[in-house]
Amino acid sequence: MWYTCSIVSMTGYKYQEVEIVTVLNTILTIVFIILSIVITVVILMQEGKSAGLGAIAGAADTYWGKNKGRSMEGMLVKITRISVILFLVLAMVLNLGIW
Repeated sequence: MWYTCSIVSMTGYKYQEVEIVTVLNTILTIVFIILSIVITVVILMQEGKSAGLGAIAGAADTYWGKNKGRSMEGMLVKITRISVILFLVLAMVLNLGIW
């Protein structure tokens, strides 16, 4: 078939015929597992969203509260969003059934 690849040594001895689809499926599954671990770690590193009693007194309007996108918390939120989108796309690709 067009989607098979033969691994051949320099002497011309044929080692094994490998389907490219099988190799791609294995690589995508490994990336999927690594991505799920990254999502778990990034979510656990984030702070809670409850402002507590400081929000009642107006203490939430600090410099870091207004510029949260440039802080470490903002970066974690961006990483979470990107990795979740990649996770969902990869889950849909792996679930297509052509693998």
